[in-house]
Parts: sequence; C-alpha cells; structure tokens
Amino acid sequence: MVAARANSFPLPLDTPPMEARTAEVLPKENGPWQYEPKWDGFRCLGFKGKDDVDLRAKSGKPLGRYFPELVAVVQSLDLRNFAVDGEIVIEIDGRASFDALQMRLHPAESRIRKLSIETPARLILFDMLVAPGGRILLEAPLAGRRRALEEFLSGHAGRALGLSPSTTDIAIAEQWLRGSGHGSTDGVVAKPLDEPYRPGERAMIKVKRLRTADCVIGGFRYLNGRQQVGSLLLGLYNDGGQLDHVGFTSTIANDERAALTERLEKLRGGPGFTGKAPGGPSRWSTERSGEWEPVRPELVVEVRFDHVTGDRFRHGTKLLRWRPDKAPRQCTFEQIE
Repeated sequence: MVAARANSFPLPLDTPPMEARTAEVLPKENGPWQYEPKWDGFRCLGFKGKDDVDLRAKSGKPLGRYFPELVAVVQSLDLRNFAVDGEIVIEIDGRASFDALQMRLHPAESRIRKLSIETPARLILFDMLVAPGGRILLEAPLAGRRRALEEFLSGHAGRALGLSPSTTDIAIAEQWLRGSGHGSTDGVVAKPLDEPYRPGERAMIKVKRLRTADCVIGGFRYLNGRQQVGSLLLGLYNDGGQLDHVGFTSTIANDERAALTERLEKLRGGPGFTGKAPGGPSRWSTERSGEWEPVRPELVVEVRFDHVTGDRFRHGTKLLRWRPDKAPRQCTFEQIE
C-alpha cells in the first residue's frame, strides 16, 4: 500500500474519481464483475482529515458549501483520516430529484441552509479510497475496498449516509437495469472485482435503460451564431390538454439542417408550448442559448431517452425518425410514466 501523504487530508483534494465508459449490455466475460445501481445525482469524493471535512465534485470543485448537512454528518463521525467515493442524491416522494440538487447551487448561504433543512441530501457510498486511520486502498482490489467500506459504515450508516447495494449476480443486475430510468437510479455500473481503483480512468462500465417516445416539436433553437436549426424542443400533452416542454434533441445530420430549418421557419408564429415552456439555460444545460422559436405543434418525432425526472428527459435525447403517421395529440405523458 502507498503511504498516506503528510497533510490535513489522506489524499490530495484534486484526486479525480474513477470513471465509466458506456456500453449497451452488462458485461459477463473477463470478470468477475461487481454490479451496482447507477445513482442519479452528483458524484462526490468525501475527505476527512483529523478534523477537517471536504466534499468534491467529479470536476474537482468544492461541494461542501452547497450541502452543509452532509459536511456535518461526516464531521460528526468518530473516525478520522479517510476518503470515500459516492453520490449525493435528494429524494422527494421516493424519487431522486435532480432539480432539487440544482437548486442547491445557489450563491446565497441562507437559501442553501433553508433547503438543507427542507430537502436534506443523502450521500450514498460505493467505494473506499482510504480506510479510517489513513491506510490508502487505491491499489487494493475492489473486493477488499468493498469490505473496508462495509466495515466503515457498520454502526455509522443512517438516513444521510448510506451504502449502495452491490451484487455479483448478473440476473439481479439486469433486474435493476429494467427498473431504472424513472426513480433514483438511471442504470447499472459494472466494476472489475479484482482490479484496483484507477483515478481519472474509465475503468468501469455503465449501462442505461434506453426507451423511446413520440414527441411533438413545439419549438426550436438556432445554432450559436448561425441561422440554422441547432436543436428541436420536444413536448408532450398533459392531462389538461396542454403541451408541456419535456426536453430537446440536437442529433440532427448536418446535411439535413438547411431543409429542416426552412420547414420549421414556415411553422413559426404558432403557440408553441401551451403548458410548461422552456426557460433559459441552466448552468448544467448543454444548450447554448435561452432564446427559442415557437412553432405550430404539427410535427412528431420519435426519440430515444434514458431517464425521466420531474416530468422531463434528464439528458438530451437521440432523434430516431420522423412520425408523419402519428397525430400530435396522441403524444401524451403515458409513454414515459
């Protein structure tokens, strides 16, 4: 084992987490494998020295000020000099709320403190980088790190600090995968059971449950600095008959942009979204502009998506095909419930 560094924390705070590459199916060969649910939250490395506590995002940016309740929980543990890997989630009515997580990224400390009481976060742990006392486990196989994590949480797990489930049974993992995409998880992660922790490397495999839905185009955005369509804004009809914005797709072939732009511009001037409408881009958004063009709700597309949260597609979707055979009013939320 590598000796711990002589500073206030057992590892540098800029240590990057081990990452995952995407696959379409869960691996069976070249194992053994450990399978875990893929949580829908903020990836977080948690560090505790002799007294100090620090939480870091996957990007290396500090997270502690946004989640003071988790800092307090880790601070209260009677253990010192350790580092853990996990996911911060906020659950509302039994489902993860990414919107609630985003609301924490607020400049006002008073607002953050209020939310930490109203919607407290959880830190779900799935790996141990340094065992209490400063024993670095990066070179240890996952099986050994998992035992250390279970021992660490023995007597310390609770509402705010939890252990992520794991299994070596692919049938259980496939069951988790089928149940993901509309709750607290958005897939399954596979990790080599006999290999070390590899900071910054894509040494894991993630698989998401992919589903499809037919959506109405309620508007579009232009490419940044160009008068050609960059993304299509997608909508579904709610129970009240209003068209709600649910996400976007930007997988448009370059040789189709000119014709599609002309087609969409002919539909401009319509009501667009009559229910929930697109807002400006958030700091997490991949869309470059908050400006959008409403169109008459006449066009339907089939898209592929992986996760729904707060009645919206959690990520950008993949455009599969146009559906001229589908009436816009047939595009309802029943498809994604």
